[in-house]
Amino acid sequence: MEIFENPFPEPVEIEITDSFDLHSFSPKDIRAVVEAYLAEAHKKRFATVRIIHGKGVGVQREIVRNVLSETDFVKSFKNAPEFSGSWGATIVVLDV
Repeated sequence: MEIFENPFPEPVEIEITDSFDLHSFSPKDIRAVVEAYLAEAHKKRFATVRIIHGKGVGVQREIVRNVLSETDFVKSFKNAPEFSGSWGATIVVLDV
């Protein structure tokens, strides 16, 4: 059996933008990743962000929206417009 060396021995820093796609994250990590993303987006003073969780059966959407409802600096959230992800993404308004 071959053992491969980790190409990223240190954590990889990802640029924080106003849109965040959760498709590359494991479902068990979604809550922590969304909490960390929101904290960084708030620190960067983004007024609005889009979180792409996918349509699927709605498990990730539910996790995302639970985090949003528990986050003090989230003013509101709703489904993205039809051409921006529809119910597969959530638009979040932050208190800046």
